[in-house]
Amino acid sequence: MEKIKFIFLSLVLSSFAWAENFSVGSTSLWEESKFSAPDTYASGYAPLFVNLQSGASKIALIALVALVAIFAFHYFVFGSKKFSHNGERVLAFSGFERLIHFVAAISWVVLVPTGLIMLFGKSFGGGLAGVCKCLHQIATIGFGVAIIPMFLMWVLKMFPSAYDIKWLAILGGYLSKAKKPVPAGKFNAGQKMWFWVAILGGGVMIASGALMYFSDYYAASSTQILGLNGLEALRLSATLHTILGIVCVVFFIVHIYMSVFGVKGSISSMIDGYKCEEEIYLLHNYWYQNLVKQGKMQKSQFESQYKNL
Repeated sequence: MEKIKFIFLSLVLSSFAWAENFSVGSTSLWEESKFSAPDTYASGYAPLFVNLQSGASKIALIALVALVAIFAFHYFVFGSKKFSHNGERVLAFSGFERLIHFVAAISWVVLVPTGLIMLFGKSFGGGLAGVCKCLHQIATIGFGVAIIPMFLMWVLKMFPSAYDIKWLAILGGYLSKAKKPVPAGKFNAGQKMWFWVAILGGGVMIASGALMYFSDYYAASSTQILGLNGLEALRLSATLHTILGIVCVVFFIVHIYMSVFGVKGSISSMIDGYKCEEEIYLLHNYWYQNLVKQGKMQKSQFESQYKNL
């Protein structure tokens, strides 16, 4: 943990130094000198880039409307999972884990709406889109600082397990009002999926965003490294950024819904670090069994009401 803290502090300091060395809006990639030959929209990544950029806003809008409809249906038909807070409470997340999660969460809260506004830039106007661009860049630094310690803290718990297939088959029991133990460790299959989307997808988005933002600095070397000229590298970066952005937005909104509405009081574990006994027993039954074996938790009073997996 001390090594992770050291890495986190180093990243914070280096990010400020990195930000100081570059100014917003310095790119001049579109200068004719950047390209070895005239470009057409019928070669390379141009067709994919043009088609995606013209349809991305529609895809994002459809995804958002679908999510709102699904969540409204779930909330009014099945409702929130509610658990007793009168039993034993177990420390699930340390102060450092909560700090890193807080930095990442705040970054995503800024990244998602600003990214969407930039995607729908024509509808919101250039002024607001410009402000959102600056906020998006600042929030990217925040997530960039958090991503490595977050990966190191949780990666070993995020690899798939056999029981994750069972969790997915019943969608974690969220499509039922009945309370019964579900097959999950400390992190369920849905949380694991979100972790890898956020870490791997978010990491690629940071890289692709940096390629777009610092295009002046990589344009000359991109031909040697990627076999692409500056414009093709820019198109590829924008394409990856858009596709992964839509995927990340969907997973992030699902994560927020489940944390705030799907499981009532769940978000409190990322505030004070504790999870209640009934929630651990029912939603993280395999973790509960390990905690009991390790002597970190007493046998639950809820074993008399529900049967262990």
